[in-house]
Amino acid sequence: MIGAFTFNTSHRVVFESGSAGALSSHAGDLLGDRPFIVTDKGIINCGLIDGCLKDLKAAGYQTALYEDVLADPPRKLVEQATRMAMKHGATSVIGFGGGSSLDIAKLVALLASSGEDLDDAWGIGNAKGPRLPLVLIPTTAGTGSEVTPISIITLEDDEKRGVVSPVLLPDLAILDPLLTLGLPAHVTAATGIDAMVHAIEGYASKSANNNPVSRTLAIEALKLLGTNIETAVFEPKNEDARGAMLLGSMLAGMAFANSPVAAVHALAYPIGGTFHVPHGLSNALVLPHVLRFNAADAATDYAILAPHVFPELAVLDEPEARAQAFADELGHLSNRLGLQSTLREVGITAADLPKMASDAMKQTRLLVNNPRPVTEADALAIYEAAL
Repeated sequence: MIGAFTFNTSHRVVFESGSAGALSSHAGDLLGDRPFIVTDKGIINCGLIDGCLKDLKAAGYQTALYEDVLADPPRKLVEQATRMAMKHGATSVIGFGGGSSLDIAKLVALLASSGEDLDDAWGIGNAKGPRLPLVLIPTTAGTGSEVTPISIITLEDDEKRGVVSPVLLPDLAILDPLLTLGLPAHVTAATGIDAMVHAIEGYASKSANNNPVSRTLAIEALKLLGTNIETAVFEPKNEDARGAMLLGSMLAGMAFANSPVAAVHALAYPIGGTFHVPHGLSNALVLPHVLRFNAADAATDYAILAPHVFPELAVLDEPEARAQAFADELGHLSNRLGLQSTLREVGITAADLPKMASDAMKQTRLLVNNPRPVTEADALAIYEAAL
């Protein structure tokens, strides 16, 4: 019997090479006359946004640009960008870049329109809106933020906190594979693993809203990601592989936006927030160890997923054996992609682990979705295994 569920996603998605440089034709009247663009200096310096800006200017839009987004964005950037958007008289918000730019763009669209206090919006379903029209254009194939109702911000004590609300889902997501062709190998690898984690955790989530749509999307995402991640890393100009990764990332985003992620993300957040390790790599460092821990309760789910990423695992008949092999192969994949494989390699020591375990326990909105309950002692043991 299929239980009741809700499935939400972005209002419209465009997948097309070159679509970012034709934004005006895709967005129509959505933008108003004064769009506000949120991005980072790296995007500006490499010229990735030039085609989009040229198109908007030729179409007569009066744009303003916020270009100070950082990885693991702190709250002050949200406040700065919101003030700038309001001063510009923004009629819409465009997020252009990686997950951090898209996350900030979501909150700017909300806060510049609704006047809500960010402290009242934290958590699930607390942001009410209205928001400004919102367009998101990802330049990495990882977060899936362009189709999720989630924005993650880093607070002063390095805690990561989220705003989760359907009001943050954009009106338009533009997926342009050309934007990802210049992505460095290590970023391609880390963001690709991040997308795979979204699919895996979304599929096995204990959330009451885990549903057939999310599970189907998670499988399709893993097929695309597993088949193409190594090609995308080692043949960076392969447009077909890049497009497949971007599509896989989006499908995984749709999946976990409705069937939320769990302990991999909860344990990754202290790694990123405290030690400033990129989010995708933080996930990769704990992924195999969390899956091994979860296998006691989630072996059947992992056994279903495994052959979609590693077809050779189909010969293993026992779910427990296939689930353990799945965890092992994901670790081997990270190694083949050139990612660090231990916490020590990113500067974390045994002395850091107890505080990390304590911090991970703050991620209650994530841990509640994990297939197996996680105590602080469990988190510490997982970190010790990853050290």
